[in-house]
Amino acid sequence: MLCIILPLSMVSILCYALMGILGIGLKVNTLQVVALGVGVGVDYAVYIYSRMNDYIDRGETLSESCYHAMRLTGKPIIFTGMVLGVGVGAWIFAPLKFQADMGILLTFMFVVNMLGAIIVMPALARWFLGPRLKAAREKIVSKPIDLSN
Repeated sequence: MLCIILPLSMVSILCYALMGILGIGLKVNTLQVVALGVGVGVDYAVYIYSRMNDYIDRGETLSESCYHAMRLTGKPIIFTGMVLGVGVGAWIFAPLKFQADMGILLTFMFVVNMLGAIIVMPALARWFLGPRLKAAREKIVSKPIDLSN
């Protein structure tokens, strides 16, 4: 859970900082846009983590599971993040200030959440899960096989 939530929280805090720098207030309309960015960001991380967990359940190490999960899901996530970012980034040039501001916010959220899921989430998984998975693997390997049955 922490592997998914921490990068998302970090991006949300950075988004609020960007809103402060650009002078965009937190209003009913802007809150919905930030919630949309968070919703897409959590999808990226859940997709990668679920693939990693599948490979771990198959008996792979954390490094192997991360590698295979990224080979399977990395390109689609990068493609989705970039397409969403470019598509919404076009709003930046809109004549309406609100639409331009939301284009900046959503582009930031889509792209930075993608980077957080690709870079930060696996690093956190290694930090949080690495020792636990290593200990579990050693326990399984060191357990004697009972052939008396």
